[in-house]
Amino acid sequence: MTPIITLLTDFGLKDTYTAQMKGIILSISPETKIVDITHQIPPQDILQAAYLLSTATKHFPKETIHIVVIDPGVGGARKAIVIQTKRSLLVGPDNGVLTLAAEEEGITTIVQITNKKYMLNKISKTFHGRDIFAPAAAFLSKGIPLSDLGPELNSQNITYLPIEKAKIIEEKIVGQIIHIDRFGNAVTNIPKEITEKFGITYGDKIRIKINEKLKEGEKIKFVSTFSQAKKGEIIALINSDDKLELSINQGSAEKILNLKVKLPLEIKSPA
Repeated sequence: MTPIITLLTDFGLKDTYTAQMKGIILSISPETKIVDITHQIPPQDILQAAYLLSTATKHFPKETIHIVVIDPGVGGARKAIVIQTKRSLLVGPDNGVLTLAAEEEGITTIVQITNKKYMLNKISKTFHGRDIFAPAAAFLSKGIPLSDLGPELNSQNITYLPIEKAKIIEEKIVGQIIHIDRFGNAVTNIPKEITEKFGITYGDKIRIKINEKLKEGEKIKFVSTFSQAKKGEIIALINSDDKLELSINQGSAEKILNLKVKLPLEIKSPA
């Protein structure tokens, strides 16, 4: 099968950073198919990158190699690593950005990239995406053993994403916003299983406490699809990645409700 390497970065579309990485990959492994996941992650936003990576990897063929470059610690003490899971290889900085997807897929092996044979001859202090991650991924796509890249690491010796899991505490669900998409929908860390365990069903009205815009007094409809809401109505639903999402039908929940990533929230059933 043609090897696949994906790229997820905060580089945007203005500069040539992504193109430089692709050039390195294709110089080493011309037969590789490169797929862009996204390059529009807000600068240095590890949380949103980790979430979006976790939504994408499960839809690629097994043994796909995913490079993630959200790397505010580039040139510092943080390690360059590869995490092998039960279905993917995740390449990037040891800052937690890989671990959400890795834990969901099941970690099998972790190595630190130290072997200079699989890096560029000249390594900059500011662009390890091009000089370390891209060549390492390209050589992996050509079939080199993972162990050739460097020493194996214990799973306890890498950095994990510091995100609390949603939970039920007494009579409420406690969670937080982990992503806001381009439509202004606010994705939470509350999985479908939690809403089901809490007893929320479609058609119910729930109370959400999140900020001054939603102080818990307003009852919000829990729906299965946007078409079940009126235009401009605030709703909650389970999105395509089985996470609870706060939305406004044909409007931006982000703008209208003044929402942002990492904002905590509480959900209660109506009294």
